[in-house]
Amino acid sequence: MKIYPGGNYPAEEQTVGRKSEAAAYGALMIVMLLWAGNSIVGRAVHEQIPPFTLAFVRWSGAALILFPFAGRPMVADRARLRQSLPVILLLGVVGIGAFNAFLYAGLRYTSATNGLLIQAAIPAMVLLGDRLIFMQRARAWQVAGVGLSTLGVALVILKADVRTLIEMRFGLGDALVLGGVIAWALYTSLLRLRPPIHPLSFLQATFLIGVICMLPLAAAEWLGQGFPELAWPVIGAFVYVATLPSLLAYMLFNAAVASIGAAKAGQTIALMPLFGAGLASILLAEPLHGYHLAGMALILGGIILGARSGQGRGVRPGDMPADPPSIEGQRK
Repeated sequence: MKIYPGGNYPAEEQTVGRKSEAAAYGALMIVMLLWAGNSIVGRAVHEQIPPFTLAFVRWSGAALILFPFAGRPMVADRARLRQSLPVILLLGVVGIGAFNAFLYAGLRYTSATNGLLIQAAIPAMVLLGDRLIFMQRARAWQVAGVGLSTLGVALVILKADVRTLIEMRFGLGDALVLGGVIAWALYTSLLRLRPPIHPLSFLQATFLIGVICMLPLAAAEWLGQGFPELAWPVIGAFVYVATLPSLLAYMLFNAAVASIGAAKAGQTIALMPLFGAGLASILLAEPLHGYHLAGMALILGGIILGARSGQGRGVRPGDMPADPPSIEGQRK
């Protein structure tokens, strides 16, 4: 990794950096669309599949699909995996285990509106995590961008009606969702500690940790309700959640955080409610309104402001002991 005094990079490297940043934002758009689709699928099959069972199948299925590709890299990285086990355990428990457990449990006791509104706090919490853990001060453009995007999310969720906010009641479910939000913000911020191993090794290790975390919760559901009947809608839901919002989305998200930093990547989570509304309109025939368009303008404006912060790459000198190994023809 070359370092230039004062950040005065040659023009050709600035061009490459801009292209890399654009690619990262493009990948994050796909991630948010897939995660929004995950919510739509979960809503569609919630009567057939208990929440922790869906989460367990999601991560065990993703780990099984990934295994043929990650086996050889994990063998090659075994020494670094052992050396970095505490960090990998932390990221796996926080980003997959704790996030899913808190979120799925919370959504059983609170409304979708409350859950989405609380999740809108993730970008601000990522900035706070960067500040408290890594002493990284947020820039004015970042703060302004996060504020604008959060306003856009609130506009979409509250349907431009302040009375919805006034009438909201917060209880146990909301506290659990907030726990999930904190877990995801920590995961996003702590990704800079990811060891310099093959991306598939890291992904498989964290997926396996997620499986271990979800197993006792899912087993409790099986003892009480039995395993879901494997009808085609259930099988389709299992296949979707194990592949696109898990395997593909986490791969793209981790790579984007390494490329543009935790704060910028975390801010794009504001797109999820918007994409969710669009998918609900297409797949569930739910209507779109003017406040959706206004919210979209605010969210995109906030993301553009955040992108102007000039923070640069998420992986910088001192963040990792060495550059991660390059993978020909594949983004992390």
